[in-house]
Amino acid sequence: MTVERNGPVLVEGPVEIVMDDGTVARSDRFVVAVCTCHRSRTYPWCDTSHRLRKPAVPPTEDRSPR
Repeated sequence: MTVERNGPVLVEGPVEIVMDDGTVARSDRFVVAVCTCHRSRTYPWCDTSHRLRKPAVPPTEDRSPR
């Protein structure tokens, strides 16, 4: 198991996680990223939602002579 600073917990698979409601999430992957921020749309698996999103840079105005 590896804990990433400001990120997920990486666990060598296969992995089973028992959720609060008793359901079991399973993954047979070699390494699984487990979400620790609860922002993931695929919780308990990390989808990188923890990363800071930067706004897209607006296109620069074309000021070249025509």
